[in-house]
Amino acid sequence: MGDEQHREPVIEDIQVKVLYENEASSGPDEKAAYPPVGTNSIYSAILSRNEAVKDATRLKTFLELRDKYVKKKVVFEDPLFSANDSSLFYSHKPTMKIEWKRPSEICDDPQFIVDGANRTDICQGTLGDCWLLAAIACLTVNEKLLYRVIPPDQSFTENYAGIFHFQLWRYGEWIDVVVDDRIPTCNNQLVFTKSFRKNEFWSALLEKAYAKLHGSYEALKGGNTLEAMEDFTGGVTEYFELSEAPKELYSIMRKALDRGSLMGCSIDITSANEMESRTEQGLVKGHAYSIIGLAECDEVAKDTKIRLIRLRNPWGWVLWKGPWSANSKEWSTISTAEKENLKKQTVEESEFWMAFDEFKKNFTKLEMCNLTPDTLQCEERTSWTVSVNEGRWVRGSSAGGCRNNKNTFWTNPQYRLQLSEEDDDPEDRQAACTVVVALMQKGRRMQRHQGAKFFTIGFSIYEVPKEMLGQNQHLQKDFFLYNASKAKCKTYINLREVTERIHLPPGEYVIIPTTFEAHQEGEFILRVFSEKQNITEEEDSVGSDKTQPIVFVSDRAKANKEIEHDGIRGEKKNKKPKINLLQEEEETEEEKRFRAIYQTIAGDDMQICANELKTVMKNVLSKHNDIKTEGFSLETCRSMIALMDTDGTGKLNLQEFKHLWKKIKEWQLIFRKYDKDKSCSISSFEMRNAVNDAGFHLNKQLYDIIAMRYADEHLNIDFDSYICCFVRLEGMFRAFNAFDKDGDGVIKLNVLEWLQLTMYS
Repeated sequence: MGDEQHREPVIEDIQVKVLYENEASSGPDEKAAYPPVGTNSIYSAILSRNEAVKDATRLKTFLELRDKYVKKKVVFEDPLFSANDSSLFYSHKPTMKIEWKRPSEICDDPQFIVDGANRTDICQGTLGDCWLLAAIACLTVNEKLLYRVIPPDQSFTENYAGIFHFQLWRYGEWIDVVVDDRIPTCNNQLVFTKSFRKNEFWSALLEKAYAKLHGSYEALKGGNTLEAMEDFTGGVTEYFELSEAPKELYSIMRKALDRGSLMGCSIDITSANEMESRTEQGLVKGHAYSIIGLAECDEVAKDTKIRLIRLRNPWGWVLWKGPWSANSKEWSTISTAEKENLKKQTVEESEFWMAFDEFKKNFTKLEMCNLTPDTLQCEERTSWTVSVNEGRWVRGSSAGGCRNNKNTFWTNPQYRLQLSEEDDDPEDRQAACTVVVALMQKGRRMQRHQGAKFFTIGFSIYEVPKEMLGQNQHLQKDFFLYNASKAKCKTYINLREVTERIHLPPGEYVIIPTTFEAHQEGEFILRVFSEKQNITEEEDSVGSDKTQPIVFVSDRAKANKEIEHDGIRGEKKNKKPKINLLQEEEETEEEKRFRAIYQTIAGDDMQICANELKTVMKNVLSKHNDIKTEGFSLETCRSMIALMDTDGTGKLNLQEFKHLWKKIKEWQLIFRKYDKDKSCSISSFEMRNAVNDAGFHLNKQLYDIIAMRYADEHLNIDFDSYICCFVRLEGMFRAFNAFDKDGDGVIKLNVLEWLQLTMYS
């Protein structure tokens, strides 16, 4: 211990970048006035007891719904995304008069797809979702991917019932999004995305499905192309700052296109005032462009090759005025055949060529979504394994922030990663395992109506110390103070997903996903790709073994059907001897004082109720200068009686009270240990250590619930709340162990027994 006291804490450099979202629109559009970010509760996911409130009706499949409405000869109206203002906006009402119409009300011969779905079918409307349309344009280049998202067997004639569907990747799984075909219009013209063909509607309906997925059309205003690319492919994202791009960037992009990757680019802005402003050569800042193709041409007068890149503007027209623009002199430097070939590839007015060097000079950001994690800097193709973990950051419990927050960083969720085999790379002399870590925050766009924005997120990877190998325990604060990470993301950034390719020697590691700031609540998904099999699992909480299930059997459940819940584990398997609360023993001076106070308040039956206990406790605590508190609340006193009441009277006798006070003194010593500033409160982050010191071994979800239930708005837990929590934990453990007759960590209760167990606590 002496050596550790002289160790210097490790300081690590944390890089942070904040991006403005691409939200340029093709027409006049006022900026939405988003409300300030408020507290966003995510506890519905933890408090599973509320699930029964939700509508349990099974969602119908697309074919079932379509056939039902065809048979009834009525058109479908989507009850989950109605044709009204709530589906359009949450804060910024459009200035134009919106009328929802079906395609048959807009034109005479509506078609879902005309002559195949291609990028000419995507023209941006008044909504600032160029980032989404840039991704859709990239999607049309890969027909196999395109028709995975847009099932082609849909039409306005055969089996038409006003219902369409699209398939999108959502946090680790493909989901089917069903919509009706009512689309926002103004003066009989589509307001948002449209095709250059007046009677083609697949792109408008895909945009509607994406809006439904996120709650409204307004929720699509502003974003990064990577987000939509990933939702269309389920792929792995990469992000390049072009000012720091690798020398072989052209080769990387060529391989990306050959392998079906989707790519987009944009020019960063430093303030909202720059949005939609243009460079001297006509490029729009804060606007997303699609990357459609690359080409290398021989210059006629020189024995050199010129590298070109083909881009697309979702607005539907070209604004580029630099080298290789439509009538520039550069076209005369290549042969007529190559010139005709290149111009033939630009199938519409919204596409243009530019020199690759000009591309790197003018654009600041390249976004790429690969279908697999294969590196684009080598020729080999690899078969990857993937593990997916879902988690959450909970304010006051597991939202510890980045490593700059040294007092709370350790409380973040921790995922143990085991790498046992090296990559199959005989040329690599260094034993290493390639790992691609992708951290994605969930649901932030859908929560925009609450003021939510993307958090600035990142992750670190630490090697597990030898003495803790295989133990799967939550690493503590001191470990992170004195140990540097073995790998981490290059930059904390406010994107939906942060991805990093990492090389590590075989071994056991811990991945720490975090927000940059502490106390930010949110859900996330952590994907880990590796060339060889990896094991990734969330670590158990402080000092706990594997959590045992508790099985409950309700009288209302079907026969032999058991409902399993994650539960808690008893303190010890060994049964404690019962305490005789009525035994006579010699009293100490303190106990004599208790008896005097107790007798003054208790009646003739020498028992006290909750109100009387509150008075007794206040008098007792007033004589202890080391506990600065005004006493306990009535609710805490009721819980105390429930804990110590051995005869079912709802009151405490003197012996029961003395035993209660003994417990409180034990817990008070633990409290003082963590109440370092003598404020008579402890941080909710320290509560997990206090709970562990008291002998309660809980899982992560229960620590989150304790923070929610007992911490105040400043994330502190006062002495009253602390004791109330411990009293209830003690009571629940006792009750569980009483029912656990064979000590196997599983109990079976009918609904009345369950109510008796929980109501009196």
